[in-house]
Amino acid sequence: MTSARQVVQTVLAGRESNPQKAGSAYAPANIALVKYWGKRDEALNLPVTGSLSISLGPLGSRVELARGTGAGDGIWLNEEKLPGDSSFAQRASAYLDLFRPSPDFVFELRARNTVPTAAGFASSASGFAALAKAVAGLFGWGLSTRELSILARLGSGSAARSLEEGFVEWRAGTAADGMDSFAERLEAEWPELRVGAVVLCADEKPVGSRAGMRRSVATCEFYREWPGRVAKDLAALKAAIAKKDFAALGETAEANALAMHALMAATRPPIVYALPETVAAMRKIWALRQDGLPVWFTMDAGPNVKLLFEAKDEATIRDRFPGVEVVAPFG
Repeated sequence: MTSARQVVQTVLAGRESNPQKAGSAYAPANIALVKYWGKRDEALNLPVTGSLSISLGPLGSRVELARGTGAGDGIWLNEEKLPGDSSFAQRASAYLDLFRPSPDFVFELRARNTVPTAAGFASSASGFAALAKAVAGLFGWGLSTRELSILARLGSGSAARSLEEGFVEWRAGTAADGMDSFAERLEAEWPELRVGAVVLCADEKPVGSRAGMRRSVATCEFYREWPGRVAKDLAALKAAIAKKDFAALGETAEANALAMHALMAATRPPIVYALPETVAAMRKIWALRQDGLPVWFTMDAGPNVKLLFEAKDEATIRDRFPGVEVVAPFG
């Protein structure tokens, strides 16, 4: 079985390190419009299915990385130094182990998120994508976007999709070593498209995505239907994007998100991320749509909703959802 370290060695084969003083990088969070829920290889973060996302532009993570001093890695998140046993510090150090040139080499990592951490806003995706770019910058490797996508995926699966802006498709791949599992940007542009982030709860979710996926694959009797559903939705979404059919895009994304959450609810024990506020927001969106406002939603593994609408309706959306943070993925 291929290890994550072997994947790194494959990507870096033939490259010499040219260490810089520091590496700094930004990566946007992304919201999957067609989800991937479930892995065929947890060690390499290889998904059972493909997926397709939209980037969130200014909502994401910035990482600064340098060689540190002392006995261990120094890790800061949003200006706060984290204890070594915190979940974020442990995940970050484990990822940096893949690139550590010697056991006594320590890193100083400073990360800042502009989205809530571990609340279903893909902060781990943007965080590990930015970290992969910062590592490559620190050591001067000059990697391609595809290579960075493979390396980012080793930290968090959905990080594979945060190396690019706009619509990004993550190919599941079939190779055991995962070298054909990476994300690529679609050429399509949709300047009128808007995404609205509605934060209903910024607390850390009770069940992490990694543990939730593992539980669903192992216990949900409906999971065998999921890959077929994703393949169908991917085809429908790409057709909608090609035609700029906003209703088809919204319907596909919302239905796919609800199917994923139904899969979670059918897991044993059940995984339910929705809060009463989440259900109220969904009902509000459905009522608005029934009244003629073309707005749909999607949800990742968390209680927060992301609205999908067009620029012409932005004033109405802001009025109906006070505090919504609106992103124009295509500027």
